[in-house]
Amino acid sequence: MPRTPLVSVLAALLLTSACAGSPDPGGPQPAPAPPAGSTVAGSAAVGSAAVGSGSVGSASLGELSGIDVVFLSTMVGHSERTLQIVRMSRDRVRDDALRTLAAAIEATEADELVAMRGWLPTTGPGASAAAHHHEGHGDDAALDRLRNAPAPDVDRVLREVLGDHQRSAADLARAQIGVGRNERVRDLARRIEQSRTAEVDLLGGTP
Repeated sequence: MPRTPLVSVLAALLLTSACAGSPDPGGPQPAPAPPAGSTVAGSAAVGSAAVGSGSVGSASLGELSGIDVVFLSTMVGHSERTLQIVRMSRDRVRDDALRTLAAAIEATEADELVAMRGWLPTTGPGASAAAHHHEGHGDDAALDRLRNAPAPDVDRVLREVLGDHQRSAADLARAQIGVGRNERVRDLARRIEQSRTAEVDLLGGTP
């Protein structure tokens, strides 16, 4: 399936920003607990990209370049939309395996959100990118389609909408792996690429 225009633009932005090579001079930022995988039980288990959601520790995340801030900010908006998708359909899903998978995705991305928000700068030159307004990330028409799906079609529509959404996350993470500057952010991108790719496969498609 081709990339959505939003994914193509953001991937291009990641690559362009990386070529520009302008680091964020804001200095080290505090970070939450180091990334840690989470185990998902059941036949719908996926490789988790979850990041520890504990309190901010003493270890510094290190310097964030502009490209790292763009990626984190974009992924915050993307994960916020993921939670909107799974919570919108949570009480309507009929298939037990799909329900388990959606719950695992919700837990993983809620955990990641805590970490990514903690990593983003709140002051300095990178703060404007970090404060980017995320409304509209993703396809609103797809959300409407899921919201208005008749009961017998909810499972199928959720698989299609969530599959497309997670495919775009894998694309963005894959771009960040190649151009990101901060190793902990790149490690998060690797985990995201792996988990979203596995999720797309379980949802019935190939990224």
